[in-house]
Amino acid sequence: MNMRSSGQPIAPLTVLALAVAVCAVSSSAPLIAFAAAPALAVAFWRNGLASVALTPVALGPRRAEVRDTIRGSRRRAGMFALLAGVALAAHFGTWMPSVQLGTVATSTALVATQPVWQGLIAAWQGRRPSAAGWVGIVLAVAGAAWATGADVGVSGQAVLADALAVLGAIFAAVYTALGEQARVALSTTTYTWICYGVCAVLLLVVCLAGGVDLTGYPPQAWAAILGLVAGAQLLGHSMFNYALQHTSATTVSVLILLEVPGAALLAWLWLGQVPRPGTLPGLSLLLAGVAVVIVGAARSTRAARVRESLPT
Repeated sequence: MNMRSSGQPIAPLTVLALAVAVCAVSSSAPLIAFAAAPALAVAFWRNGLASVALTPVALGPRRAEVRDTIRGSRRRAGMFALLAGVALAAHFGTWMPSVQLGTVATSTALVATQPVWQGLIAAWQGRRPSAAGWVGIVLAVAGAAWATGADVGVSGQAVLADALAVLGAIFAAVYTALGEQARVALSTTTYTWICYGVCAVLLLVVCLAGGVDLTGYPPQAWAAILGLVAGAQLLGHSMFNYALQHTSATTVSVLILLEVPGAALLAWLWLGQVPRPGTLPGLSLLLAGVAVVIVGAARSTRAARVRESLPT
């Protein structure tokens, strides 16, 4: 019986997968801050190496599917995957610099507002959020404003970091919305291979045009980049995808928010970044709002499915 519909406790193996995934993604921002390399270059290597790692599968067992996205029945899905790769490049190109310009805690919390922007995109598409969803959006925006306002008194660089993190959240929402369309006809491997590849190519062009150094880093930078690829990029997302087969998307989405305190704790213990006291109430309000948005969206989806199942 499917755990998502049975109401039974989550299986121990799924709990372990979720714990590993949260730890893996929590390491992302601290590793970016730790890497002694330009943020855009780190973003390029992160996606480029992940794409290379997926290539044997994409051009092996999934070769026919990849070919079908070029000149077959999956061309439309392939186009959405390409556009999702563009949005992913914009996400990494804004959020990753924000981590190095500001603090891990604030940057990670602000980029976690993605579900808020996802809800607004859904409203623009004609799928209005529930009352709880709107309440969550207001709380999250108020929390983000509070945290950013606290950074105004710190420095202009801190405010720029906050703005880039919010842009990163918006682009992540666009990436997810486009990915929804692509995943209707594409497997996870094919979709992510296309996304990561397009993202890497675009970031490479930006790095070359901007004169960003792509090599010559100290060993610790390469270790951080490899940690990002193996951890957040491949292991973290893979474990979340596994968990989605055994528990609800709402549970996974809410647990992903644990990345925020997890990243803040790692940055404190490892990098000595103590969260600024003035931002903590705003970040707490922001996370509460995002959680309300996620739960409200799940309830609206369930209600809509119940209405659709009723006889007319």
